[in-house]
Amino acid sequence: MTRTLTRKRVVLGLAAGALAGGVLAGCGGGNGGGSTTSTPPAKSAATGVTRVNANLTDFHIALSQKTFKAGAYSFVARNNGQHDHALEIEGPAGEHRTQTLAPGASATLKVTLKSGTYEIYCPVDGHKDLGMKTEISVGGTAPTNTTPPNGNGY
Repeated sequence: MTRTLTRKRVVLGLAAGALAGGVLAGCGGGNGGGSTTSTPPAKSAATGVTRVNANLTDFHIALSQKTFKAGAYSFVARNNGQHDHALEIEGPAGEHRTQTLAPGASATLKVTLKSGTYEIYCPVDGHKDLGMKTEISVGGTAPTNTTPPNGNGY
């Protein structure tokens, strides 16, 4: 009887450990601190879409990359400010806008950028006039992932 009880406890402990390990693995790698390190654009090989993080604060927009080539992009806008914000991209590919985001909320804006100049700004309550805007130039063809497979240049 004691042996069966001990075995059940061990099995339950192993199951709980495996579950906790899976949950913790899904939580790592966030960059909520606004780091200024330069990393190559995240591009999904399966979809060919480049991810750009847009950090919205009171009253500034910071993009995770500075150079853009024509192609498909996924702008992930996160409101890290104290006021409602949104992200709008206006240029040769038309106008694209997220919904208004409460503080702490985020949204993804998928857009195919063509060559030309784009204005990126917050369209909420005059925030653009308060400096919540930036401009990007898009040229050439879509970026390619230049990160070597193992990170050592081989």
